[in-house]
Amino acid sequence: MRDNSSDYRSLFLNATPMMDARAPVEFAKGAFPGVINLPLMDDGERQRVGTCYKQQGQQAAIELGHELVSGPLKAARIEAWANFARANPEGYLYCFRGGLRSQIVQQWLKEEAGIDYPRVIGGYKAMRSFLLETTEQAVAQCDFVLVGGMTGTGKTEVIAQLANSLDLEGHANHRGSSFGKRATGQPAQIDFENALAVDILKKRASGLEQFVLEDEGRIIGRCSLPLELYQGMQAFPLVWLEDSLQGRTERILKDYVVDLSGEFIALLGEEEGFKTYAERLQQSLSNILKRLGGERYQRLAAIMDQALLEQAAGTGVDTHRGWIEALLVEYYDPMYVFQRESKAGRIEFVGEQAAVVEFLQQRRGR
Repeated sequence: MRDNSSDYRSLFLNATPMMDARAPVEFAKGAFPGVINLPLMDDGERQRVGTCYKQQGQQAAIELGHELVSGPLKAARIEAWANFARANPEGYLYCFRGGLRSQIVQQWLKEEAGIDYPRVIGGYKAMRSFLLETTEQAVAQCDFVLVGGMTGTGKTEVIAQLANSLDLEGHANHRGSSFGKRATGQPAQIDFENALAVDILKKRASGLEQFVLEDEGRIIGRCSLPLELYQGMQAFPLVWLEDSLQGRTERILKDYVVDLSGEFIALLGEEEGFKTYAERLQQSLSNILKRLGGERYQRLAAIMDQALLEQAAGTGVDTHRGWIEALLVEYYDPMYVFQRESKAGRIEFVGEQAAVVEFLQQRRGR
């Protein structure tokens, strides 16, 4: 039998298959990339056992657990665990602290299915602490540089071209602005933090000690950046990406109109997908009504509504450029001009996309 493991670094670096024996409600709050939830107890069973533990102690709780998970239900769960173990002979199982639940799963697998399967010592809690420390250590030990620039300059495109980048918006599944929601939802906060930490861990293991990030606010959609990283970003050096108003308008048209409508249609079908996309776009504009002011909002909303009617009718997306360009010039650009002035002392380089990518690649080689 392979030994139980507390080598969390190796588990994450090798993307080791892992089976999470916690209840579904625990798993939903946060888990690790690629992990499968095959619980010992469902949410209701866990709640009853927890209440029993508080009122009558551990032994009574264990007895209740064995009573609740017995017969065909127990056999079905063991079969699911055995299938996972056979499909992933190099894997591990864990519970919250690596204690009773994972030990029971181990015991039942051995007794009922004849399978010796190792568990992660310390369980979810220890692995989560390891990943939090991974991010904290990277902020303290590594060199970071930010990519800033006006809305629509293609900061995400720069990030995608660099081997030493961390794609914060990719991990958050959100484009970062008021219009940034994707057709698919965002991860839970803990899932976002864990995936980012695993990304950092793997890149550092490959020898990278400098990272490029997009200059972000504290929150990307509903995902908050780890505090130590966000605090560091207030002082990291910056490169400033530039592009023409036309180039930025075309990029936003592609991302937020053509691609986003395509995402919704692929997910929900032609009619429902377009309807949901149109509502999302209108809601995104409505979300900044107070900051836009009523008169400006009404003007841009009218252009957007007309553009959506034309898009739905199949006559193209040209009219969308009207509200996009106005929103850039009248709303986003003044904010970014202020930001750039406030960060001027940290800006190392200014240029368009190809020049910025070249600068960052050379900077990494210093």
